[in-house]
Amino acid sequence: MPRRGHVTKREITPDSVYNSKLVTRFINNLMSRGKRSIATNIFYDALEKLSKANGNENPLELFKKSIDAAKPIVEVRSKRIGGANYQVPVEVKPDRAIALAFRWILNFSRQRKEKSMADRLAAEFGDILKNTGATMKKRDEVHRMAEANKAFAHYRV
Repeated sequence: MPRRGHVTKREITPDSVYNSKLVTRFINNLMSRGKRSIATNIFYDALEKLSKANGNENPLELFKKSIDAAKPIVEVRSKRIGGANYQVPVEVKPDRAIALAFRWILNFSRQRKEKSMADRLAAEFGDILKNTGATMKKRDEVHRMAEANKAFAHYRV
């Protein structure tokens, strides 16, 4: 991070199937060791399975709905004041909210017991759409923490 100025964000190219930058971002997060083709196959398989499970609904719409549902609105940040650390609730910026949702979905998908990663991802997206599952639990926990520390909201982070 430079001390002056700011780093410009690189332009992300939309994916070839759905022409969506959000999908590309998710695939980039899913990818491990630079193996993009494997990550894209896993992702598209997962969306296909999710679509079949939900009555052949548009997979991209289901994906967007699940990401929107998993995004946190507020989170807590530590602020040191007079020798004490306070958990100050702050609003989450849109880019960070998406990044957190991606991170949670992928982490909890990897912990699931289904056979393939595509199955795990599809199951996690399905759980999010039903408002259940570990990702939604995590989001609710973050919101609860922010609610519990509402008294410190007047401290600016």
